[in-house]
Amino acid sequence: MERARPPEDITPLDFFSQWVPAAVATDARRRRKLGTTEATIVFELKGLEGERGGGVFSIRVSGGEVRGQAGAEASPDLRVVLDVATWRELNRGTLAAPEALLRRRLRLEGDFVLGLKLHLILG
Repeated sequence: MERARPPEDITPLDFFSQWVPAAVATDARRRRKLGTTEATIVFELKGLEGERGGGVFSIRVSGGEVRGQAGAEASPDLRVVLDVATWRELNRGTLAAPEALLRRRLRLEGDFVLGLKLHLILG
């Protein structure tokens, strides 16, 4: 089954605060797989020269639901660091997360097992 993809021009704020929570809320299979996951994830998007939309965003996973907002949460379970161009390629599906990790375009800090569940949260 093809995963839902956000609009190409979505801003990071809209992606994390609106699109991701709505995508999880409307996908019963994804909510079941998240199960009892309780976690806070911080995404740090680095803007490149001429690239807008960088920033820090947080997602809270609790009870199969996801809430997102701008800004960092204290003591996240996982920190995801990447640049805006990599984030857009991941959203488009032109770059896979394992490849981004291997190429050091994506860095995970914290609970690596939670990092493996990111596809359930982000699509």
